[in-house]
Amino acid sequence: QVQMVESGGGLVQAGGSLRLSCAASGRTFSSYVMGWFRQAPGEERDFVASISWSGASTYYADSVKGRFTISRDNAKNTVYLQMNSPKPEDTAVYYCAGRSGRRVTGRINEYDYWGQGTQVTVSS
Repeated sequence: QVQMVESGGGLVQAGGSLRLSCAASGRTFSSYVMGWFRQAPGEERDFVASISWSGASTYYADSVKGRFTISRDNAKNTVYLQMNSPKPEDTAVYYCAGRSGRRVTGRINEYDYWGQGTQVTVSS
């Protein structure tokens, strides 16, 4: 069983920056594909970014490409989401997730483990 705890959320001005972290328990973290998803009020949970176990491969939603960067530090069992130039429409609860397969994917139903989420609010 893998447990994940997100941190780093808060209020940020549009055009600023924010870094989210997700600390995971378990010795098998380095073998998991990790992802970030987000859910705005009244909306479905959507894919944001994902990263392979080694960090060599990443995948982004079009809406965040060029602004957000996903990375990981397997020695610290942590995955990050660097949010640059956020927009008010990026306001949501952000969740990290992990899957035991090798494929880097944005399909929500392929992720096995989820954190509790952290709120990000972008003011205009």
